[in-house]
Amino acid sequence: MSAKQPLRVGLAGLGAIGLDVAKRLIDGEIDGMVLIAVAVRDADKARKALPQLGDLVALRTTTTLANDCDIVVECLPPALFRDIAISAIDKGRIFMPLSVAQLLDHGDLVTRAKEKGARILVPSGALLGLDAVRAAAEGNITSVKMITRKPPTGLDGAPYLVKNGISVKNLKEPLKVFNGSAREGAKGFPTNVNVAAALSLAGIGPDKTQLEIWADPSLTRNTHRIEVEADAARFSMTIEGVPSANPRTGRLVAPSVMAALRGLVSELKVGS
Repeated sequence: MSAKQPLRVGLAGLGAIGLDVAKRLIDGEIDGMVLIAVAVRDADKARKALPQLGDLVALRTTTTLANDCDIVVECLPPALFRDIAISAIDKGRIFMPLSVAQLLDHGDLVTRAKEKGARILVPSGALLGLDAVRAAAEGNITSVKMITRKPPTGLDGAPYLVKNGISVKNLKEPLKVFNGSAREGAKGFPTNVNVAAALSLAGIGPDKTQLEIWADPSLTRNTHRIEVEADAARFSMTIEGVPSANPRTGRLVAPSVMAALRGLVSELKVGS
């Protein structure tokens, strides 16, 4: 019997998260999976960060990355999301987005994936409890609320803050900067609340999922608390994530991607 061919991974973006995932894959942390290509905006910068680029790992454009990959992992700025998503989906690949908030504005991609035989797999990222929310959603969920608290540097420059003239600089005490639906939060904080988008997709949707965002100068960690009321259970959970090199994202995101990838090839997968 011939050996099973490893799954080929293409990585779109080499920021703080993408570079971490790339190095882990190159180091062979997942048996049965290999990084074969990367798409980046700045090739020279990428080669300095990842010397294997151009040798062991091919350099591709966002529209050609999916050509010879089984899985495409997206770690790009939101403005580039749709191009890479369509390229992967139209080729029938497994598409793993980290810019999850963009799915709320591009819901047609789910229908497109069904038509093309592709799959969209969203990793848990920096949020715990998605398995419990998904399980509760098999019954009836009454309400879902998420309260996010971040150091001000992790929120500074968000479109919602700029539009509404809200400054988070030199804060002396916590400031609630947003209160609304997950959909509204995703539009106003596109690089900050991918966890809220994932929560909404796992549960009762982006319009019914409530979100509060706080800038808290006393914190050094990104803190997320979710509160769920359902017919099967009532539960609340809190996670305090250490920020990555990019203060808008948590250090747990890259390991979450690796766990999601490992689940595609592992003989034992724990959790739904």
